[in-house]
Amino acid sequence: MDEIDKKLLNLLQKEFPLAEEPFRILGERLGISEEETLARVQKMKDSGVIRRIGAVFDGPKLGRASTLCAARVPEDKIELFVRTVNACKGVTHNYRRGHEYNIWFAVSAPSDHDLAAFLSDVGEKTGVTDILDMRAVRVFKINALFEV
Repeated sequence: MDEIDKKLLNLLQKEFPLAEEPFRILGERLGISEEETLARVQKMKDSGVIRRIGAVFDGPKLGRASTLCAARVPEDKIELFVRTVNACKGVTHNYRRGHEYNIWFAVSAPSDHDLAAFLSDVGEKTGVTDILDMRAVRVFKINALFEV
């Protein structure tokens, strides 16, 4: 990564323009063309430096419900359980942990009712009923920026 890539990463994190041609604007700020900006972003995505570019919304302010769940899933049901959870478009994370509660996932839904229905449906489809629903009681937001 050269200095332009580093500056581009910082701009992507802190000052992404909400405009029709954001990469043209970023390029202008860096003194390069829109095409070069896009090529640099693509190269960083291909190499794994950038996983995704997207907005982070405050779900509760939009009326949505979300939770972090931990499930105790028997070894023979893990594949079915993970596939069932991942079928929900509101699932943002799903990972295995070395713990008795071995599958953890985060999910967002349009309402508390929809979230409860999803968790009930997962239990019915998989036979896994030991799912902890750990909704936030108090939210602490950390501005996770990685200055390059």
